[in-house]
Amino acid sequence: MTDEKRLPPLLKLVLELGPLSLFFFSNSYATRFGVPEDQRIFAATGIFIVATVIALSISYALLRKLPIMPLVSAVVVVVFGGLTLLLQDELFIKLKPTIVNSLFGFVLLIGLYFRKPFLQIVLDSMFELTEEGWRKLTFRWAMFFFALAAINEIVWRTQTTDFWVSFKVFGIMPLTIAFAFAQTPLILRYDTKKTEEA
Repeated sequence: MTDEKRLPPLLKLVLELGPLSLFFFSNSYATRFGVPEDQRIFAATGIFIVATVIALSISYALLRKLPIMPLVSAVVVVVFGGLTLLLQDELFIKLKPTIVNSLFGFVLLIGLYFRKPFLQIVLDSMFELTEEGWRKLTFRWAMFFFALAAINEIVWRTQTTDFWVSFKVFGIMPLTIAFAFAQTPLILRYDTKKTEEA
């Protein structure tokens, strides 16, 4: 496991945030390139799909494997983004975060029920926690994913499309980073190295 290939943190961040940033900027500035006002979200969705596939391809080329969470997210982007473009209905791309986050939440809870904390599979190269630590951390992330799904539903149903697009970039990402940092005390408390020393 120690010799497993990993992306440099900065490149990993670029591959994860790049497509989302392009989605935001495309939606904001598409009219400057001759895209009609009412077509901005569709142009941005097309760019989002292409950028997501490219980012996943780069990740695979460097690691020779596909990370689980980005892969699932990319599949949903392609399917729901494709439906958005095919049917010319922005509802589908707006539902994508709800579906992805709900799916992650359910998968994590199902894993806990069968005593398989799937979060450990995704993050085991980053942390070494006790069984109880993985269980608690997994449950917290599952609840957080459900919260993100609920927030997405509230925002897209009550706000403009432009606000929703901005919130995806400047709202969801800071919330996720803040939540991840908030888990530091739990991670330190259940670190296997600390428990072994004790």
